[in-house]
Amino acid sequence: MADAPVYLLGLDAGNTVIKAVLFDLTGRQIAMSAMDGQSSQPAPGFVERDLDELWSNARQVIRDCLKQSGTDPRQIAAIGCAGHGNGLYLTDAAGAPLLGIQSLDTRAAAMAAEFAPQDDALHALCLQKPWPAQTPMLLAWVKRHRPEIYARAATLCMSKDFINFRLTGERTGDISDMSGAGLLRMPDCVYDRGLMALYGLEDAFAKLPRLVDPAEIAGHVTGTAAEQTGLAAGTPVIGGYFDVIASAMGSGSVAPGSASIIAGTWGINQVFSEAPATHPDVFMVSGFGPERFVNIESSATSAANLEWYVRGFVERGGHHEDPFGFCNDRVASVNPAWDDPFFHPYLYGSGQGAEFRAGFYGVAGWHGEGHLLRALFEGVMFEHRRHIGVLRAAGLPLENATLSGGGSRSPVWPQMFADGLNLPISVATARETGALGAAIGAAVGVGLFADYEAGRMAMTSVARTYLPDPKQVEFYNERYARFLDLSERMHGFWQATPPARGQLSGDAP
Repeated sequence: MADAPVYLLGLDAGNTVIKAVLFDLTGRQIAMSAMDGQSSQPAPGFVERDLDELWSNARQVIRDCLKQSGTDPRQIAAIGCAGHGNGLYLTDAAGAPLLGIQSLDTRAAAMAAEFAPQDDALHALCLQKPWPAQTPMLLAWVKRHRPEIYARAATLCMSKDFINFRLTGERTGDISDMSGAGLLRMPDCVYDRGLMALYGLEDAFAKLPRLVDPAEIAGHVTGTAAEQTGLAAGTPVIGGYFDVIASAMGSGSVAPGSASIIAGTWGINQVFSEAPATHPDVFMVSGFGPERFVNIESSATSAANLEWYVRGFVERGGHHEDPFGFCNDRVASVNPAWDDPFFHPYLYGSGQGAEFRAGFYGVAGWHGEGHLLRALFEGVMFEHRRHIGVLRAAGLPLENATLSGGGSRSPVWPQMFADGLNLPISVATARETGALGAAIGAAVGVGLFADYEAGRMAMTSVARTYLPDPKQVEFYNERYARFLDLSERMHGFWQATPPARGQLSGDAP
């Protein structure tokens, strides 16, 4: 085994799909397996998952990945896991799952509004204000509406932490996820009893997991986990990452001033810095090491809109073997025009307010499906542009950006981002950037690379770069102004729309 190749296993647990990807030390993908998970919606605004299914899927993709690669699992130097941030995952004292709430959930919208008087005090400590799917807001909701579950809960964790627990038996949470959830005092990235008291969760301090650095070895694969996954017992497992940070690293962004845009289930827009941005308009700041911060503007307003369209309309009847390719073809067939329809990408609300709703506007009889899809693509890009504007207003430098997530695989979306944001946009060679970023962190954790910069240099590369077209920049500037005006005009209507039963009250049917 002395001369055998060395590999790294990256796991990526998103809101919908879990992936296991094996890489070599150059970042070359050796094998990959992915499985869709099932979400349930037991009431309007509720989005939950079965944690036993999550672990079952994790075991399966790991086994499948190893089988595809044909490698000896003892050649895997370390494992890193990334997972979606926020939401709420609770286990009891024996480690059995109690509740899994995903970050698309809006049940705590009314509770977040209740905490508005605490916004300034909370932001002063954690650089974040309450919002519906934020972990402490959901925990406060459980404390009020599901006290029996709250009483039984022994450990709060994130999606990837539950997988790490099943792999290692260790109950840990890393600073990137915990700070991104508003659970750490910033910029020190430590738990704080005063912060928990502001959330009304003083008694939950003992439910917080052991805090580790993302690249720190959190535990080792147990014998039981080895039997279930095919991994070698004793393989190091690092603390892991808030997936937006892992995806940025896997795209090649890690140095201060680098920007990363992720067009996935959530629309993530982030800039790396040595000190955190303290501007109150910035959605959140996540720390992942000394003088390493990511300033984040995000909302559930990105490619989830396209997935909704594909699942509900394109796939109906199974008429398309490549439904996302079909959508891209329809968009590419349309020549942009000033009177094209508009789309608001607010199927799951907005960071501007849970009352925001999606809609197509300005549709005429001569518009077809391509025009509607182009409006959807454009509306998603415009919401990313709005977030980028907040980061710029906070004084963060932004000269270029990498684009990752499902949207980066589109043949038309990256150029639309370059034109609409008036920025050079690079797309990484790696498709599975979240898993790659976690693998880079694993390599750093076991000393294969001295730091993140060395890992990025060795394991990432750019596949293509898109430059803004001046004519299209002008076109999108005009369209964006109208998009914002339309949002303002619709706001009164959205505010007057009665909430779905259960969504704001917290009552399940």
